[in-house]
Amino acid sequence: MEIPDVLNASAGASGGFSPGVLAILGLCVAGGMAGAWFFQKIRFPQVVGYIFIGLLIGDTGLGMVHASDVENLQMLNLFALGIIGFLVGGELRFELFRRYAKEFTTILFGEGLSAFAIVGVLCGGIVYCITGSFAASLAAGMVFGAIASATDPASTIDVIWEYRAKGVMTAAIIAIVALDDALALTLYGIGTSSAQLVTSSGGSVLDALKQVGFEIFGALGLGAAFAVVLIAFLRCQQQGDRAVAVSIGVILLVIGTAAFYNLDVILAAMMVGFILTNLAPRRSEEMFKLMRSFSIPIYVLFFVFVGARLNIWDMPGWLWLIALAYVIGRSFGKWSGSWLGAKMAGSAAPVRKYLGLGIFAQGGVAIGLSIVAAANLKSVMVTDSLSLGDMIVYVVTATTLILQFLGPSMVKMALRLSGEAGRDVTAEDVMRGMTVGDVMNQAPTMLPEDMTVAQAFEIFSGSAETAYPVIGEDDRVIGILTFTALKNVAGDHPNWGWMLVADAMLPVNGITTPGASLSDVCKEMRLERQDRMIVVDSRENMHGLGVLDLRILELKVEKKLLLTTSGMAERGGC
Repeated sequence: MEIPDVLNASAGASGGFSPGVLAILGLCVAGGMAGAWFFQKIRFPQVVGYIFIGLLIGDTGLGMVHASDVENLQMLNLFALGIIGFLVGGELRFELFRRYAKEFTTILFGEGLSAFAIVGVLCGGIVYCITGSFAASLAAGMVFGAIASATDPASTIDVIWEYRAKGVMTAAIIAIVALDDALALTLYGIGTSSAQLVTSSGGSVLDALKQVGFEIFGALGLGAAFAVVLIAFLRCQQQGDRAVAVSIGVILLVIGTAAFYNLDVILAAMMVGFILTNLAPRRSEEMFKLMRSFSIPIYVLFFVFVGARLNIWDMPGWLWLIALAYVIGRSFGKWSGSWLGAKMAGSAAPVRKYLGLGIFAQGGVAIGLSIVAAANLKSVMVTDSLSLGDMIVYVVTATTLILQFLGPSMVKMALRLSGEAGRDVTAEDVMRGMTVGDVMNQAPTMLPEDMTVAQAFEIFSGSAETAYPVIGEDDRVIGILTFTALKNVAGDHPNWGWMLVADAMLPVNGITTPGASLSDVCKEMRLERQDRMIVVDSRENMHGLGVLDLRILELKVEKKLLLTTSGMAERGGC
């Protein structure tokens, strides 16, 4: 039975926007999340699940979404790339580059040029054996090598966030995938222009370098200009949700402007995030957290679309040999080049050993470059029925499919082997595994309601506590006496001998139980602006068990966080 084209099935009579678009977007997000859940259960990174669902509903699978449909939704892909670039830029710090600029640059050129050379020689050699044309094989080798130098930042960063990684190797991966775009564009410009020259189809290396320079430096300048505008907005608008709205607006402006002038969208958005996190770190910290939460469905759509637009059934069989050589050569080039670069730069052992495993992924940048190459080299025929441009698209599509499954798993392996997975722990993470009973002041002194204020003051004077529960005749908590409440009746000091605690106590504004989630209770206290809560056995019995003080709570959580992260650092060897 033929699967209906969901994108066009519900077109309105007026020929306007099709509700089927909304249906397919919902299917992509819901299906992507289900795929992520399943693949996480079998110990694969969630991004593999997103791409698998895309393959399932795309032309390779059920055919519900076609490559042309994805092209019609290109604006969503551009938006996703902009968000990805912005968040990647937010991970980069000036001090990181001051300390590791030489090291990162050496590794970048090592892995990029190694992949370029090895893939170029392997693929060019195979094309020569098949066609016997030196010009066509040389052109194919240069273009394949240039595209192979690119690393997909989206899936790589997604895995790093999923496994909460932190450390010198993780920082190196983030820096490399952020800078890889510029190197890949440069190599691609040189490679395609050289390919056009050797096949006599026009092209100029000098013109290509000028265009690449315009794309790179124009994108960086555009991002810097909009970053200044965004910082000015944030100084006027402090609320987190509104800051996110303004940031999204600025990112959309950056994306639109970059696309209009054919600049690199990822680099432009990355520059906005980079400047923002370094020049306004306090104002932007909460905004980046909210933005990352907001971006989840955007990420899901992006990777589902990556899988949906891949179609491997129309690919000639002999091209799989080139695809296999490409994958093997690129993977070995990335690994060996990063190892050599790290060794030359004197990098730490985790960087030397495992960085190469973390940069295998290939994605949207490579596919985009292959499409541009197809347009520039469509007149160069490899066989009677296949142009060099079409061959490049077929091979890059197939290798992207393979590397999008292989790459995230290799990133996960690199993070685990280096001991950096799970080290980006926050106070919120620590609290999620704790209950109120873990941090409350257990078995505090209970003040009877008929105790005099003078007696209560003696208890306060001999203790560091600042609040005590007040109990009635049936031992149920009926109020709380705080040091602040005592100060409020300081003017009646001569009467403290007969004034009762019941006269000075405050009503119970917040109660909790020992088994309650510490994270949820802490959020409630901050929202209600409460400094403390009384802990009771149950809300029905109201028998006092302790006091939860927000200040002491935060100190205990910070102490456990320090012990947790230091223990991880020791196990990771860093």
